[in-house]
Formats: sequence, structure tokens, C-alpha cells
Amino acid sequence: MAQLVEVHRLAVAGREATIARTVGDRVGRVWLVRSRFADVIRLAEQTLALGEDAGAFYDLGRGRQATGFPMEALAAYDRALSLYRAAQERGNEAATLSNIGGVYAGLGDRQRAMDYFGQALPIFRQVGDRANEAVTLNNIGSVYDGLGDPEQSLNHYGQALLIVREVGNRASEATALNNIGFVHAGLGDRKQALDHFLQALPIRHEVGDRAGEAITLNNIALVYDGSGDPGRALEYLGQARAILREVGDRAGEAVTLYNIAMIHRQLGELGRAVAELEQVVELDRQVGRPNLDRDTAMLELARQEQTRSR
Repeated sequence: MAQLVEVHRLAVAGREATIARTVGDRVGRVWLVRSRFADVIRLAEQTLALGEDAGAFYDLGRGRQATGFPMEALAAYDRALSLYRAAQERGNEAATLSNIGGVYAGLGDRQRAMDYFGQALPIFRQVGDRANEAVTLNNIGSVYDGLGDPEQSLNHYGQALLIVREVGNRASEATALNNIGFVHAGLGDRKQALDHFLQALPIRHEVGDRAGEAITLNNIALVYDGSGDPGRALEYLGQARAILREVGDRAGEAVTLYNIAMIHRQLGELGRAVAELEQVVELDRQVGRPNLDRDTAMLELARQEQTRSR
């Protein structure tokens, strides 16, 4: 990998666009799996300095999406989509459509998300891409979960799990297990939730999916917190936050730190809660998170509680 990175650097310096694009795409796809998002963004931008390239736009979109910049991600994906369609690269077109749907799902626009997933799914089936068919089924399941339809959600997650086990895609297997656990947690079945999360966690660690590992750690923490074990919850949240800072996911770090602050507030550790909420608000401002108003209001409430307790 180090040799490929050096080849890419030399190709960019020598303005050898074809080599830079080919090698950059290969390196970028590996780094995305390992949650090296900041490196992916930098690599893609270097490639794009030599001219437009669908693969580099796609990788840039993935990096921006993973680090909490949805609008920048959409702009990159839109350019990738146009170029893939022009080249009639159906599989890559579908992958980009699915990722655009994921951005809209993260923004809370579930109808638009479902529209993009619905466009991607038949293309994946047409080209025989079982792995990405499963990814899209996972995404559709997430939308149904957000719409309050756990039955449809578990149905789609179950379809995805069967496919990824059939094709041997361990990373997607962990995603499906994590998502099934999340639905069970929402239904109040903490035992089933924890069972699925604890199946997903070692797989995510094994495949190097650091961002996914942090998500599952967060989910495990919420189960323990709901079970009345805040100490165990804080242990898992601390692990998740360290990973999110490592991979540069400031939006994810803000969510995790907010959960940490809420537990400290419940425990009466108001000084720690205030300090953590101050960091959350700053992260919100940096990445333009929609929860800025809520988090600012919670910070003020915690400050008032701290003042009254003195």
C-alpha cells in the first residue's frame, strides 16, 4: 500500500492522470474500509486536481459523508453519478445512487432516501451484485425503522443478512447484525439487542471497520444505560469516542459525547456534563449539525443545574 501511495504521489506530480486515477481509486477503496476518511479525502482531491474523475468524486463523497459533511458529499456524488451514467457503468451508478440515499436518510429526508434506494436496488439485481444488493436492503431497512415500521425493517435486514452470509461479506454481515440489534433495542428487547450487537462488534474489529465499530460500541452503551448500568455504558462510549476522533468523524463524536454528558448529568456530575456539552456545541458548529439548538439548550440547562447545586 505504501508503494501505491508513492506511485500516486509521483503520478500527480508528473500530471499522469490515468495512473493517478487508477492507483488512487485502488488505494481509496482500501482506506474507506479501514475508516481512513481524511486520507481518502486528501487522495481524491489530489486526483481531481488533474481533472474530473468519477471514481475520485465517489471516494470524495464517501469521505465527506463519513466525516459529517452531507452537502459536500451530495455535490461529489452528483458529479460521480453524471460521469458513471455517461460511461454506462451501471454497477457504479447504482452504488452512487445508494450512497446518495444514505445521505438523505442521515438528513432525515426518508422519502427521498427511499427513492434513491429504490433506483439502486433493481440495478444491483440486474448486474448480479449481491453484496451491494444486501447493502441497499440494509439501507431500506434503516428507513423503515425510522418510519416506525419494525416488521418491514427486520424483514429487509433479514434478507440482507442471508445474502451477505451467502457471499461471505463479513463487513456487511456485521452491519446487518448491528441493525437488527438496533430494531430490537427500539422494541425494548435488550437481550436480543445486546446479543446481535455483541455478534457484530468482533466482526467489525476483525475487518478493520473502525467507524462501524464505534457505532456498535455506542449501541451497546445505550443498552447498558437503559438497563441501569451507567458505568458500563460510559466504558463503551469512551471507546467509541476515541475511535471517532481517530477517524475524524466529528459529527459522530458529537453524538457520542452528548450521550456521555447525559449520563454524567444523570449521575449528578454536573461539572463534567457542562464541560462535555460545551465541546458538543462546538462540534455542532464546526460540522453544521441540526442538533445545535437542542444541544445549546441542554448546555444552558446543565449550567443552571450546576449553579443551583453549589
